[in-house]
Amino acid sequence: MTNVLDPAIVTTVLCDLDGVVWLAGHPIPGSVDAVARLRASGRRVLFVTNNSVRRLADHEAALARIGIDATGDVVSSAQAAGTLVRVGERVMVLGGDGVIEAVAAAGGEIVDDGPCEVVLVGLDRRFDYERLRRAATAIRRGARFVATNDDATFPTPEGPIPGGGAIVAAVSTAAGSPPELAGKPHAPMAALVHRVVGADGTTMVMVGDRMSTDGEFAARLGCPFALVRSGVTAPGVEVAPLPAIDVADLADVTNVLLGDVPGHG
Repeated sequence: MTNVLDPAIVTTVLCDLDGVVWLAGHPIPGSVDAVARLRASGRRVLFVTNNSVRRLADHEAALARIGIDATGDVVSSAQAAGTLVRVGERVMVLGGDGVIEAVAAAGGEIVDDGPCEVVLVGLDRRFDYERLRRAATAIRRGARFVATNDDATFPTPEGPIPGGGAIVAAVSTAAGSPPELAGKPHAPMAALVHRVVGADGTTMVMVGDRMSTDGEFAARLGCPFALVRSGVTAPGVEVAPLPAIDVADLADVTNVLLGDVPGHG
């Protein structure tokens, strides 16, 4: 991450969803208009999310419901995890439809139990002791352990609730093995973003609400980071290193990029 920002060279805004655009699907005030203003300025807005539950079409449909056309502009941790699956591999999935979609796109074969080459874990709302037992047993028997992300929580209007990382941690503890992580801030997601954008980090800026995920992802990409205080990082909480922009929300980030107000950093 660099704390030096030159808005004039920014052509792509990488935008987290939860805590930046919306909270539990409810738009954060000013976010929809901010996306429209960024696009009107000629910049691409690419939504980069660790939410692995939804299929790509569902992400796009959810954004459309709040007034944002995101066709072809969503990259998820499920997709990043899918890049780690080889054609023909048997994959035990603890996750949602987004992970199932990504495994199928990669040419993997989804299995519920028994021998497999990969155990792929994300946010799984069906998670229980039996699914934990199956996953841990497969990993102990030699399956590769891949996780969409390790975010312990994600933000909602009522406060943080358990995220996929909480389930990943349970599987890791039971299996006695750490996962290979795919989503932000890790290398598979960075490679995916570079492939989608077709440019290096110097022309991007990452907007997010979590230093340990979005901030570190910006550092991996080599681009500036814009921290917003509308999600997991509350106003007034000190952070380090200082981001290039530290403001209330996506609307304020847009103001900085368009030259309307000064940023912080």
